Amino acid sequence: MATSHLQFCILSLLIFTISHSKAQTSTPKPKSLLLPVTKDSSTLQYLTQLNLGTPLTPKTAVLDLGGRHLWFDCEAGYNSSTYRPGHCGSAACSVAKPSFTCGICFADKPRPGCNKYTCSIALENTITRTVGYFEVSTDTISIQSTIVSNFIFGCADTWLLKGLSSGAKGMAGLGRTHIGLPHQISSKFGGTLPRKFALCLSKSNGFVLFGDARYVFYSSHNKSNLIDVSKYFSFTKLYINPVPTADDVKGEPSAEYFIGVTSILVNKKPVRINTTLLSIDRKGYGGTKISTVNPYTVLESSIYKVVAETFGMELKAMNVAKVASVAPFSDCFSMEFLGYSRLELSVPDMAFVFGNKSVYWELHGANLVAEISRDVVCLAFVDGGLNPRTSIVIGAHQLEDNLLQFDLAASKLGFTSTLLQQDVRCTNFKF
Repeated sequence: MATSHLQFCILSLLIFTISHSKAQTSTPKPKSLLLPVTKDSSTLQYLTQLNLGTPLTPKTAVLDLGGRHLWFDCEAGYNSSTYRPGHCGSAACSVAKPSFTCGICFADKPRPGCNKYTCSIALENTITRTVGYFEVSTDTISIQSTIVSNFIFGCADTWLLKGLSSGAKGMAGLGRTHIGLPHQISSKFGGTLPRKFALCLSKSNGFVLFGDARYVFYSSHNKSNLIDVSKYFSFTKLYINPVPTADDVKGEPSAEYFIGVTSILVNKKPVRINTTLLSIDRKGYGGTKISTVNPYTVLESSIYKVVAETFGMELKAMNVAKVASVAPFSDCFSMEFLGYSRLELSVPDMAFVFGNKSVYWELHGANLVAEISRDVVCLAFVDGGLNPRTSIVIGAHQLEDNLLQFDLAASKLGFTSTLLQQDVRCTNFKF
């Protein structure tokens, strides 16, 4: 009897284990994951939040579209039972392509970010352009209710946080590396979550959406009216700058997102610019990239001069007077004769033109100017000086309430121009 009872228990345990295993494997993998994004109006930085470690702890990070990695401060109060340092020769070190393959951090006792025989990577605070070499690490993260184990990130010291928004504990890099958020998230789900992501920034609440979904928004003036804005996408190629643009990175292509702007229109008229500046040269200089850490679009001096002059002449034809500049802007105007429309301020439009001139990204009203006061508005572009690393850096102000889709597998960018044309904003996304 005792033997029969023991056999029954073993059989029951085996059946339970198999059933539990099947239940786990049958759990559907996500096709998309959403990260909320908010704007810090004092720093003009965009923030997101992930849950990290065991127990899961909310961590705020500054969003960096071209950032190479996810990194957090591990020096101050990082406690997690699932934290693992990237030991020399580990899989995490192999994937991370470390700057130093093996090293020793000397401390009274090991802690997250300071362990013996670990690999290190160059982590950059792209707001202050500060770089340090820190431990490759892995831990559990969660996005929405989805848990991802063994996620690779950089474990920095507290000093690297200088210049970030209050409360931020690191930076979330969406760049084109194997340990950037898009690639890691996609690879963790075995291809069910496509290697693409959408970005929608706002003055208040926006989002990053990893994977694929219908881009359905509520109408701003009628919440029962749902609008799928996917049909408004235009597409252009994403280019890779073969020369690294991050400090202290060598031998790898840039992780940032470059696009092939071939000309610029102001009020639908082409402006005369030196087109050689629009191509990336063999040293990695030139071209056009998109950035979330630059609050405003930055143009090489000669490009800025002709764009600003043409924009100013178009406003002058509307009887709009130029006024004293307001830092960081050079060209500011009276609002006396400027009206409002669905696209907010009625100013001359602008467009970035791609390739054969059949595809262009239009900028209107709110994306072109910054309201300084009730009386003054400024062209929301900045003079980047002569011979900058990148000739055109499309900044975050120009991205607000535009939906962008970065398809890494197909190496193409989808963009809508301003969603205000469809009576929606990024805050109206229905997920």
